[in-house]
Amino acid sequence: MSTEDTPHKDADERSVGLVSTQYVDLFVPPHSLKVAEGNLLGPVHVAYETYGTLSEKRDNAIFVCHALTGDAHVAGRHSAKDEKTGWWDELIGPGKGLDTNKYFVICANVLGGCQGTTGPMSPKPGTETPYALEFPFVTIGDMVEVHAALVRHLGIERLLGAIGGSLGGMQALEWAARFPDMLRTAVILASGPRLSAQGIAFNAVGRRAIVTDPHFYKGNYYNQDDDPHFGLALARMVAHITYLSEASIEKKFGRRLQHSDQFAYELMRETEFQIESYLHHQGKRFVERFDANSYLYLTRAMDYFDLAKSYGSLPEAFSATQSRFLVTSYTTDWLFPIAQSREIVSALIQARRHVTAVELESPYGHDSFLLEVDQLEEMLKPFLAEAYATK
Repeated sequence: MSTEDTPHKDADERSVGLVSTQYVDLFVPPHSLKVAEGNLLGPVHVAYETYGTLSEKRDNAIFVCHALTGDAHVAGRHSAKDEKTGWWDELIGPGKGLDTNKYFVICANVLGGCQGTTGPMSPKPGTETPYALEFPFVTIGDMVEVHAALVRHLGIERLLGAIGGSLGGMQALEWAARFPDMLRTAVILASGPRLSAQGIAFNAVGRRAIVTDPHFYKGNYYNQDDDPHFGLALARMVAHITYLSEASIEKKFGRRLQHSDQFAYELMRETEFQIESYLHHQGKRFVERFDANSYLYLTRAMDYFDLAKSYGSLPEAFSATQSRFLVTSYTTDWLFPIAQSREIVSALIQARRHVTAVELESPYGHDSFLLEVDQLEEMLKPFLAEAYATK
């Protein structure tokens, strides 16, 4: 998904205002985190932000699960000079879909990322050397284990909800299946129980672009003069195409040229069409804030996620859940098509779970869950209010 392009309306009157990222060390040895294939990891440094006030009963907390390249800064501004707000600022704040007058909202960076939570660029314990590719393989289940530990650290035994889109939706599904006693609602947006072969293919191309960059240095580029930014930028360009729809690309760019009304007839010219310029811009901006090794780890975790395989079947995955589910899909999302959401809903019904499903018309493709905030808010408010009122 593209959090960078999320348009931010002037919402100062309903903003959470100035916020700061907080940090905590969890899974301190000897209580290390056991990640995929039995490797131990710890301590795990976790970056997170909170908005609103935790109720006396500690029953109003909602966890926001961010997508592939998102981070914990989901609402408000870090300083008065910040031009950009958090990536879901339109949804989170006083009176908004995730109403901070009522709810205590938490968002944390995922394990394996590069925005403050332990990942490949973090120093190995006892050294100043980054893990790089010595960082252990992590899964979406491992990410949720870390976030569940954070929730407990905050003194919360049960969340009112977990919400996320894309990779975040996979985390919300894993939350419901792995910690049924800790979750009252799960909101799954533009996501699925597994990534399609097409999605895996796009991830594979992105990873190939990174590891074949001459500045990759087998992942040990942190102390080099250069890093694999060309490969990472190309990975981002490829991925960004999957976040859009044909209709949205046509409407926004068409076949319009970037610099002239006529072809330049220069084969090596970087940008002839506006869509080329846009993708190059996305790639360049992405390398300023993201780590190539993290991209490798997180996309692999996304590829490996398969809820049915982990629990025997999808109905089995949902059989012990205690959550109410809200599942939304978007007509032009071809990364996670509507059929995947229908598969989740069918399994929930088979498991006799409480589920609300909505298929929304939107021209914005996979990024619809970030852009169609008004539609989402209209569904989310009554869904959460009913769950909150049902003690």
